[in-house]
Amino acid sequence: MPHPFNVDLTVDGHVHTRLCGHADGTMKEYVEAALRTGLRKITFLEHLEVAIHTRRKSWLTTDDFADYFRRGRRLQKEYRSRINIGLGVEVGYNPQAIKPLQHHLARYPWDTIGLSYHFYSPAGLHYNMASRNRDHITALKARGLDRVAEDYFKGLIQALEEIPCDKICHLDAVLRHVPEFQFTDDHLDLIEMLLERMCVKGVALEINTAGFTIGDHPHPCPKITKKAIRLSIPLIVGSDAHHPTQVGRFFDRLPNWFQSLHSRPESLFQPD
Repeated sequence: MPHPFNVDLTVDGHVHTRLCGHADGTMKEYVEAALRTGLRKITFLEHLEVAIHTRRKSWLTTDDFADYFRRGRRLQKEYRSRINIGLGVEVGYNPQAIKPLQHHLARYPWDTIGLSYHFYSPAGLHYNMASRNRDHITALKARGLDRVAEDYFKGLIQALEEIPCDKICHLDAVLRHVPEFQFTDDHLDLIEMLLERMCVKGVALEINTAGFTIGDHPHPCPKITKKAIRLSIPLIVGSDAHHPTQVGRFFDRLPNWFQSLHSRPESLFQPD
């Protein structure tokens, strides 16, 4: 049943498989895990990146996506009386590859398009802004963390105008593995602009429970989520599972977490 905050906890809207190159498990294993967890729907959200230059590929090729849809369609038929299976994509924004991204997205009838922004390119190579890889973090620090975060949020704002999407994934995951980093007032202004554009365009906000593996809340943080609720932005829960055992992870924490939003102080944004 929907939560009082109108969040459906019977749907995991964000899982990956071994097709992406950095997760484990087959599509069928994720479906079976969702059934054991008692979910009524699972949505695969495999990675699409274009023109990214990095030492380790973590997304699907064109051939991989063809295989993904073949496997997914078979599973939809096999499990149609037991669980709803969505075939979606997590498209990574690349400001240097807008047309190719649009072209790739037009190739398939996605059930859901999630927008993210992982890779940042200060000088040739791309570095993952959400990675714990020390080489990536070192390169981003050399660029300047405040500037990286500013470009990240500006990029997402621009992406909303250029990339068709249904939701934004893990909105505040930028530099999440750099514990000393804090958002500045300028970053908070950009977050507010981003949320307002999402509201206007009808784009949902993902509540990504992978955040519980790092801290005491999902992505995004409570204050951003409260602002989204005040703007009546739809909320969609996803585990960001990279192994079948992670399907629906931490969903049991969300009812109490949502209730706790009432008692948290307002310090990120001023009341409307």
